[in-house]
Amino acid sequence: MSLKTFKSYTQSTRGTVLVDRKKIWKGKPLKSLSFGKNSTGGRNNLGRITSRSKGAGHKNKYRQVDFYRKKDDMKAKVERIEYDPNRSSYLALIKYEDGTNSYILAPEKIAIGDEVVSGRNKEIKIGNCMPLCDIPAGTAVHNIELSPNGGGKLARSAGASAQISGIDENYCIIKLASGEIRKVFSLSRATIGSLSNSEHQNIKIGKAGRNRWKGKRPSVRGVAMNPVDHPHGGGEGKTSGGRSPVSPWGQSAKGLKTRKNKNTNKYILFVVILGIITYIFNFESYF
Repeated sequence: MSLKTFKSYTQSTRGTVLVDRKKIWKGKPLKSLSFGKNSTGGRNNLGRITSRSKGAGHKNKYRQVDFYRKKDDMKAKVERIEYDPNRSSYLALIKYEDGTNSYILAPEKIAIGDEVVSGRNKEIKIGNCMPLCDIPAGTAVHNIELSPNGGGKLARSAGASAQISGIDENYCIIKLASGEIRKVFSLSRATIGSLSNSEHQNIKIGKAGRNRWKGKRPSVRGVAMNPVDHPHGGGEGKTSGGRSPVSPWGQSAKGLKTRKNKNTNKYILFVVILGIITYIFNFESYF
């Protein structure tokens, strides 16, 4: 897909840059695989705001995406490529040989009429889904399961992919886009190729109204508030807060580690933080 700009008829169109979706399906989503979605607007069941700067956004439907790809050895044909308002990548509507339809994440360069299949020892072809142990090293994959039959969890956004580095006994070594290298069970499944809509990162929304359509309300700076509302508030004249950046509740906003699941630390070989390689558990076992 290419980017499109607009003539500067207004202040908003002057800076707007969007993805050209002229080759994407223009109609409605498949009725049997879509349903209405209620927006919370950042409120809980009592009507109290639990997540700030969130609004309802434009009404849309949720598309039921198949992250599991369990129909083994059954070929499916790509019927159309669709836009999904709930995610940054596109969706592909596929039709299996038995007549059932399903939505999957659309890989880059997949076209209408292509055939995809899932299962063991399949062809290394864009859109095919198979266990990591059947995929050669150096292959780009997406929609990666963390555990067998758990559904795809990693590399699911627009243009995302991970690279297979090798096999270590019952685990496969993969390198994520963040630079993190981790071990995943070799029987976990992944789909060949990188995801579609890689130009998504170059979008310029052009106006504040487009963020409101997405359900994003304005975010007020803490230094612009009163002391009763934020730790950075108050002060005579224009001040910088007077302390390290924190949330309205005093939690550090920069550098605070919030990872709590220590059970999976043994699967992370190393991770890149702010350009510095930080070594994690069992790194020596990788070599």
